[in-house]
Amino acid sequence: MSIWKTKIDPNIINQFHNKTAMKVLGIEITEMADDCLKGKMPVDSRTHQPMGVLHGGASVLFAETLGSCAASFVAGEKFICLGQEVNANHIRSVKEGWVYGKAKPLHIGRSSHVWSIEISNEDGKLVCISRITMAIIPNPEGINSYIGS
Repeated sequence: MSIWKTKIDPNIINQFHNKTAMKVLGIEITEMADDCLKGKMPVDSRTHQPMGVLHGGASVLFAETLGSCAASFVAGEKFICLGQEVNANHIRSVKEGWVYGKAKPLHIGRSSHVWSIEISNEDGKLVCISRITMAIIPNPEGINSYIGS
């Protein structure tokens, strides 16, 4: 059974984030499965730290992007989802290629969500595990009133 109140094509999600850090870093949403949201991010000069490996901050931004998007589509159009806390454990480094993320809910409540995000390398090995807590705030005007669209 699907967890989504709003089901949307990943290409539409990617277009919605066209003028954000998501676009700058090359993050793409790739799939909305019944119980998770998936995406990918390149490991290149946009996401490297000075030592030539994936920057931990880029991993956190990727994780927060997946968790925030997922929470928004579970909460529905009449709610705004704002990050309250995010943490990450960096497991292994990546020098190049792509990393893949999957956001799954740990808790879906009326006023908060907790999401677990696993980021893996191209070989499927765990790179980073992150968790984000989202505040779910009623907004009768919908998301468009918040973002000014």
